[in-house]
Amino acid sequence: MTMASTYAQLCLRCRSHICSKTLTSAGQYYTQVRHCNTVTRVPTKISNGLSIWGNRTTTQTRLRWKQHMCYYNDFTAKYLTTEATKGKPAEDLARTDGAAYQTPLVPNSDAVPVTENHLVSLDLDAAAEFSALEEITDEEAVSISPPSFMPPASTSLRDYVDKSETLSKLVQLGVNLWKLEQRPNVGSMLLRLDFNKDVAPRLLFLKEIGVEDSHFGYMITHNPFFLTETLENLQTRVKYLKSKKFSSVTVASMVSKAPYLLNFSVKRLDNRLGFYQQQLKLSAFHTRNIVARLPRLLCGSLEPVKENLKVCEIELGFKANEIQHIVIVVPKVLTANKRKLTQIFDFLHNTMKVPHHLIVKFPQVLNTKYLRLRERHQFLDYLGKAQYDPSQPNYIALDRLASLPDETFCTELALATLEDFYLFQKTL
Repeated sequence: MTMASTYAQLCLRCRSHICSKTLTSAGQYYTQVRHCNTVTRVPTKISNGLSIWGNRTTTQTRLRWKQHMCYYNDFTAKYLTTEATKGKPAEDLARTDGAAYQTPLVPNSDAVPVTENHLVSLDLDAAAEFSALEEITDEEAVSISPPSFMPPASTSLRDYVDKSETLSKLVQLGVNLWKLEQRPNVGSMLLRLDFNKDVAPRLLFLKEIGVEDSHFGYMITHNPFFLTETLENLQTRVKYLKSKKFSSVTVASMVSKAPYLLNFSVKRLDNRLGFYQQQLKLSAFHTRNIVARLPRLLCGSLEPVKENLKVCEIELGFKANEIQHIVIVVPKVLTANKRKLTQIFDFLHNTMKVPHHLIVKFPQVLNTKYLRLRERHQFLDYLGKAQYDPSQPNYIALDRLASLPDETFCTELALATLEDFYLFQKTL
């Protein structure tokens, strides 16, 4: 019994000695591994002549470390199993040691002496297993998860431009991505588009109907949803406009000025044309004329248009035929800011004493800037030349007052120098 106890203690001492010695060498080896990881970086050539920089030594060192640990585990398990079975049964040894002996969890394979030549051969085998040129099965290919080249989330499209062919080519076309990314869901929509399948066919369609290449960036910036419309719908809407006797050149101009035009159905376009023709009592020719010059009339809401028509009739006091004439000459009156429109009319009619019929004769004055109109009138009034009645001498037409550049205004209408006008502006 005493001999068995002594033998068991000897086994445990051997086990402790081997484990501590092996772990010490393993710790030293791990220190060497960490040192190697920081200094080795070499290019690896592949078959097509390109070079990919990779950490070759790091990979080999990691394999060596795993192999050392596996051999250590195998050797320890084999040693403990062999020494334990040479003496008494495990239950006798457990009674002597005071603790139950448990079978190790590592595989009980035959221990192989670890030599440098053996490790080199294993390194070559491991390198062969991880070769980039080795053929793999379909199941293995499916199980491989490719690295993500795009950021999973970002607040700016600029993080995706270098990775997305669609975004990079849109930038080359002149699209302002910083404007599009401020609109909800537009950025994710653009990232899902394929340039060759989704974008290129629609750009070719625009080119076919006569839109210039220089307008592509402006159109997509203001209406990116055009890229999601089907080609059949786009062709149908163009055919409808041509059926209403809009020429091909006019259609191309309308689409360039109003990018949302082709996003609306034929029914909506027909309702809009009918509204302006009936509301203003215009002929088909004049209806086409105002829409061709201001195509956003077909795209925007009708509520501001209806409100401006009421303002012209009720607040400004124009008659129906006068409103009709104003709209034919200056379609922008229909979409002008209500406050600006009433402010200009009040200054013309109440300050400059211009009657309604003269405003109708020169409706362009309603589309001018209020500050320009006020400064020029006050300068003419200061010089005593503010005369807007055609029946009086030194008559000044309203259209020239509103449209001439400063230098021409001073020399032809005010008969003064440009410096005099600038000095007068400083006194206001």
